[in-house]
Amino acid sequence: MLVLSDIHLGTYGCKAKELLNYLRSVKPETLILNGDIIDFWQFSKHYFPKSHLKIIKVITTLLGRGTKVYYITGNHDELLRKFDGLVLGELHIVNQLLLELDGQKTWFFHGDVFDVTMEHSKWIAKLGGKGYDLLIIVNLLVNRVSRFLGFGRISLSKKVKESVKSAVKFVNNYEKTAAEVALKNGYQVVVCGHIHQPRIELVKDKKGREVRYLNSGDWVENLSALEYYKGEWKVYSYYDDPHLKKFSHLNKSKDPGLVHVEESDRAIFSKLVKEFKIQA
Repeated sequence: MLVLSDIHLGTYGCKAKELLNYLRSVKPETLILNGDIIDFWQFSKHYFPKSHLKIIKVITTLLGRGTKVYYITGNHDELLRKFDGLVLGELHIVNQLLLELDGQKTWFFHGDVFDVTMEHSKWIAKLGGKGYDLLIIVNLLVNRVSRFLGFGRISLSKKVKESVKSAVKFVNNYEKTAAEVALKNGYQVVVCGHIHQPRIELVKDKKGREVRYLNSGDWVENLSALEYYKGEWKVYSYYDDPHLKKFSHLNKSKDPGLVHVEESDRAIFSKLVKEFKIQA
């Protein structure tokens, strides 16, 4: 089983070429796309290169070969939330997913439902998204200079997150909330995306109950995924995979595509809050 999230197709920060390399190296029986796969928020009608389209093509190829694909909706692709429960062959579009893996109830969802800015100040979240996308573009330029000077890769966005106390507190609260809600609903494992922080962690509540919290990270800065094989979870990091770097020359086309979408209604978000039993 493979879990990917926060690919953000349609944005300048998306590392589509690297993701293509990775997808060509794996043969998952089940692929879970845990939200923010296509970024409708930051979509530009002038930018959707062939490498991004090839990601979609690879996924459809996997479907044709019998891979079961669950597309769990996120906030940046919330337009799809109205299609919850739609099944097209092996493709399932859902807002959340519950599977039993080796006797453990495992809950998959994107995680934006725990983000208060999503419910009350969506415009702030979108503004932050645009700022983040701009920071990624600046980061690309910085890394070109850094490589030219013989230095390593620099992640400005990660440094900003790690240096801002409120950001660190948000991540900690997010993980704690996800774990608490999972425990209240009787789940042993909770798998999220949204915050771009790949992690596997055992979380305990005040009563000593344990739940395993996992986050698949993203394909903008961390280039990470979650892999489940023979009862074991692990975080995959493209940067730590020496076998795929030889494919870095692939898919250099920059042909744009044209896409226009409208944002979905806030009522769907409110429905999700109830659906996820936040007050349970």
